[in-house]
Amino acid sequence: MVKHIVLFKLKDEAPADEKLAAMNSFKSAIEALPAKISVIRKIEVGLNVNPAETWSIALYSEFDTLDDVKYYATHPDHVAAGKLIAAVKESRACVDYEIIEN
Repeated sequence: MVKHIVLFKLKDEAPADEKLAAMNSFKSAIEALPAKISVIRKIEVGLNVNPAETWSIALYSEFDTLDDVKYYATHPDHVAAGKLIAAVKESRACVDYEIIEN
């Protein structure tokens, strides 16, 4: 199994209401993806409630293989979801790691 963890930092200069609207739209769109992309085992999006932290959004998902992650990443519905935060996104960090199941 491959775990796919992504963090998003939003622009400080973006208006708070614009960031919140984008974050909520992104969360809803990502959480709707399992019905559209069969390779997703699990997915969740967390919006940071701690203003002392740098990152605004955490995305956690699970896939069977790295090829499934790549398929998900290029799927049109996933690409469309990413565009929902594009205007307010400053940066993104990602780690994909493999878990060997017994």
